[in-house]
Amino acid sequence: MNIKRISWQRWRVNNKELLAEATQRLTTTSESARADAEILLAHCLQKSRTWLMTWPEKLVEPEVEAKFQQLLAERIRGVPVAHLTEQREFWTLNLKVTSDTLIPRPETELLVETALFLLEERTSPPSPLSLTGEGGQEWSSSSPSPVKERGAGGEVLRSTILDLGTGTGAIALSLASERPDLSITACDFSAAALAVAIENANTHQLHNVSFIQSDWFSHLPPQRFEAIISNPPYIETNDPHLSQGDVRFEPLTALTAGQDGLDDIRHIVQTAPHWLVNGGWLLLEHGYNQGTAVTALLQMAGFHQVRCLPDLAGNDRVSLGQWLVA
Repeated sequence: MNIKRISWQRWRVNNKELLAEATQRLTTTSESARADAEILLAHCLQKSRTWLMTWPEKLVEPEVEAKFQQLLAERIRGVPVAHLTEQREFWTLNLKVTSDTLIPRPETELLVETALFLLEERTSPPSPLSLTGEGGQEWSSSSPSPVKERGAGGEVLRSTILDLGTGTGAIALSLASERPDLSITACDFSAAALAVAIENANTHQLHNVSFIQSDWFSHLPPQRFEAIISNPPYIETNDPHLSQGDVRFEPLTALTAGQDGLDDIRHIVQTAPHWLVNGGWLLLEHGYNQGTAVTALLQMAGFHQVRCLPDLAGNDRVSLGQWLVA
């Protein structure tokens, strides 16, 4: 019996060995081979990546290894890690992800960061926090704060935010987690995507977000918002990158927007003024090479304080403008 036990244990591999083998196999198909392997193995073990690093010599059960090898084969085929684990971390939240939704990406966190800055209460002295705009110049919002909507009794209502094309709910739920005082509306034309967003809201017990199925503004009830935020489709229809990497497995409707990638952004920019309070902000994510075009659209539509902000890689990523009524 002892001999059999020793032989059995030698046949089994440990965390370190399994990760090394998987990383080598993934190198030709993934730019983040080691991270992918760690995430998939941690998922199979229902442990954290930190646990893997702490216990490299732990032997892996055969059924766990079998499941891991199945996921590894799918990843080598190109299936995104987020689809294999059905989850993705964004901001401070662990969100459910499916093939019906866009996979939340770190660049989009700039939208959340910028919105939180703009929505910060101005009753106290100005915060030293500033954002970096075009040309690397620091920029702070010194224009009027959005006009607060009031109830029938004159009381100030909660700040209202609209997240257009919410997908997994990443933007709306991140804002809701940081600012429970906000009243957030999140819409998406996809019922399947909305179901995922609602599940994420329930998982994190974030109850200050309302979800509506709507093709952009088309089915929203009449209301004005202090900020409209969107990560809309912005990839050109014929972009060759659509046949590469993770985007091959994501819904095209969440990625492409016409020949120049700006069809949806144009619609949002032109329509948003009818849904913004005086002093309200429009924030849009876009492609790395679209900053000039998007800021031009905002200026032509009559927005003030128009800026384009870079992501951590230094690429144009978020453009914004304030709607002011004379």
